Amino acid sequence: MSFKACSLQDLTPGEGLRIDSVSPPIAIFLTEEGTVHAIDDTCTHQDASLAAGWVEDCRVECPLHESTFSLRTGAVDQPPAKKGVRVHTVELDGDDVLVELSQDAPNLPPGVKI
Repeated sequence: MSFKACSLQDLTPGEGLRIDSVSPPIAIFLTEEGTVHAIDDTCTHQDASLAAGWVEDCRVECPLHESTFSLRTGAVDQPPAKKGVRVHTVELDGDDVLVELSQDAPNLPPGVKI
């Protein structure tokens, strides 16, 4: 079941928006190409917000240790992270960004609990 996470006006191309109303939090990204993606916000290596990361080529780079994650698949592209993040289904309804959360278990870093 999807929920309204934000509106398109809340998003800035190339930046992430952290959504704290779900646990664990998610990050929503609007790429420079105009696509919208949602992934878990917490880096799988250490507790860092991916919404604060750098976005390029449909990947986000963790601001802490520079691991990169695909916004499409959640796969980790660069260490030190070893596990990917969950990807959530995004649907646009006019201006509303609707997100359906993945039912997979999240890959959280050591010491982080939901």
